[in-house]
Amino acid sequence: MPSEPQQNHLLIIEDDKGRREFILDGPVYSIGRDPKCDIRLVSQFVSRRHATLVQLPNDDGTYYYRIVDGNLKGKPSANGLLINGRKLQAHDLQNEDEVVFGPQVRAIYYLLKRDTIATQPPDDFDITLISPGMVGDPED
Repeated sequence: MPSEPQQNHLLIIEDDKGRREFILDGPVYSIGRDPKCDIRLVSQFVSRRHATLVQLPNDDGTYYYRIVDGNLKGKPSANGLLINGRKLQAHDLQNEDEVVFGPQVRAIYYLLKRDTIATQPPDDFDITLISPGMVGDPED
């Protein structure tokens, strides 16, 4: 039976509130200081609507996330995004990418891939026989 690739998208946020994990599976996430944001960042140095994550399809039926500075209406954040040390407006996230939103506020993205292989139950007649010579003598 063919195996299907399974993906888990994970975003780990570190900010003034500590470390939190978010499993990503939705089409769009707003990120920022605003309490209405899907992923809230706790820091005075972060914009209310700092960034947006958008889910996009791959050719193989899986998907990936693109992070965009600001909101979906095109309004950028005040400080921008530093992704893997480079200031970018948008970036297709790759495993272990680091996104810095401001001083002591960052996120690390993980793409966890595993192949699920359809397993079959063991055969009822799969019996291993042990001969008396295979078992050690307890007096040895």
